Parts: sequence; C-alpha cells; structure tokens
Amino acid sequence: MMKNRRRPIGRQRGAALLLAMLVVTLVATLASAAVWQQWRSAEVEAAERQRVQASWILTGALDWARLILREDARGNRNSGHADHLGEPWATPLEEAQLSSFLAADKNNNSNSADDMLPAFMSGEMSDAQSRLNALNLVRSTGSGAKTQVEVSPPDLAAFTKLYQLLDRPQAELDNLVSALLNTSNLTLNDPKPSPTPLLPTRFAQLGWLGVSPASLKALQPHVTVLPERSTLNLNTASAEALSASIPGLDLAQAQLLVSERADRPFRDLPGAQARIPGATSETVNSQQHDVRSRFFEVRVRLRLDDTVTEEHSLVVRNGLNVNVRWRERVAARP
Repeated sequence: MMKNRRRPIGRQRGAALLLAMLVVTLVATLASAAVWQQWRSAEVEAAERQRVQASWILTGALDWARLILREDARGNRNSGHADHLGEPWATPLEEAQLSSFLAADKNNNSNSADDMLPAFMSGEMSDAQSRLNALNLVRSTGSGAKTQVEVSPPDLAAFTKLYQLLDRPQAELDNLVSALLNTSNLTLNDPKPSPTPLLPTRFAQLGWLGVSPASLKALQPHVTVLPERSTLNLNTASAEALSASIPGLDLAQAQLLVSERADRPFRDLPGAQARIPGATSETVNSQQHDVRSRFFEVRVRLRLDDTVTEEHSLVVRNGLNVNVRWRERVAARP
C-alpha cells in the first residue's frame, strides 16, 4: 500500500519539474526575443541616422564643388583665362577627416573633436568636355516640322579614328551610329512607344546600343555622354581624344602637345591653331573645339564608420550659375 501511494507523488514531482523547465525555457525565449528586437531597433536607427548624415555630407560636398566652379567662372570672366588642368577645380581632394574642415571653419561652435562626426571624405572634379560626346554622332537640322536627324560627318570621323587608335571593331561603331540615328528619328516623328533602346544619359548606358563591355572599358577615358552637343576642351582632352578629333594629328604629336600644354595651356582657339602641328581653321574650329568647358563631373567618396558611400554628379555651368543635371550613388568598396 505504501509503495502504491509514493508513485503518484513521484509523478507529480516530475511533472512539476518539467513544467518549471518549460516556464524557464519560455521566459528565456521571450527575453531573447525582446533583446533581439531591441538590438534590431537600435541597428535600424543607427543605419537610418548614418544614411541621413551621409546624405547631408554628400549634398554639402556637391555644393562646395559648385561654389568652386562658380568662383572659377568669375575669375575666368574677369581675366579671360581658359579652363585647364592647373586650376583649383582640377586638384583632387585626398581623403581627410571631416573634423579638419569643421575646425578650419571660424563659424563652427564645436569645441571638442568628440562632437564631430567620425567621417572621412575624398573627391575630385573632372572636365566632362575633356572627352568626345557620343551623342554628337547625330545632329538635328531644320526646325519645327522640318527637323531632321542625320549623322555628323566630323564627329563620325573622330570616333572612327578613336576606334582605330584603341583597336576596337569598326562594326560596333557602325551599329552604335545606326542605333542612335534610328532612336533619334523615332523620337522626332513617332509618338508611339519606340521599339528601339532609349537614348543613353550615362556613359555605361552605351551598352544599350551594342557597345561591348570591353569597348566600354577602353573608351571610358576618352568618351562621355552629355545631354546636348558639346565641344572638346583642348586643354583637358587626352592625347587619344585630341588625335581623334583633329585630322592629321597623330598620337605621338598629341602626346607631345599634352606635355607642352601642362606648362602653357591654350588661351584661345587661334592660339591653339598656331601651336598644333598642321592645324587650320577647318580642323580646329569652334563647332568641335574650345578652351573652356561648361560640363563637369563631381565624384565624392564618404567613409562613415565602416560604411563607404560614393556619389557621382554631372553639373553644368552657365555663366555664374552651376546646376546639377543628375546625381547617382554607386557601389563602393571600403
């Protein structure tokens, strides 16, 4: 009888122990979930705060670049100087801590480096008109209902020579010109959705028109895509772009010209014509060449803690007004 009574008591103790273990497990699970939710909320908040900080810093860097270009335009207007690679806008900004810029600001009220963001910034500006504009390959003639699109012979000759210098296939250039011509014609005359690719607005988008990745890599230092017809700046163009754009100028002569202009930039087109071997008013002209630029690319790289953000922008300068045409964030490696 005594043995039979002890068995239920032992079972009850085992059940109570099991229930206690389940309660402990449930409490631990709920506590872990609460801790994880709190950690996740803190991470999301930190990421959002970092995103907002990065956006403000990048916007400030772009405004700074616009100010530099505006002051350069003011100086050029007063002195008549051309745009060249010896000007302040062409000097790249090496990576520096943001606090060093804030410390140099007399209006900055921060008294301690601990109050400043642990951010590092670098960047550079480049002359977008130092490269041949791919959209120059086609041009519009006439106005209104009589507007027509045709191939631009001087620009086609320049791109043909550039393709030869870079050892790229001529058939690819022919396809690019044909695609640009078809798309531009449909844009003028056909209100229906176009079966052809859209006109590119970025250099990489030339791949839409059949330019291979290998050609994009080879062409990138010498070709760009700008929203309107543009001239080539003789003071900033590469030797390959100079040789391609100026008939009769071989690559060796263009390389020597690049070396000489580093010390003595061209002041105007007549001066360039006098210094470029074999140049005439027909081969170096205001329709294709200039010594001043309106379009510039701005690249800013921001390292905020362990996150790296890079932004590219295209700005256009009209007199003292410097406006942004487009901005884009690009993938960046730490």
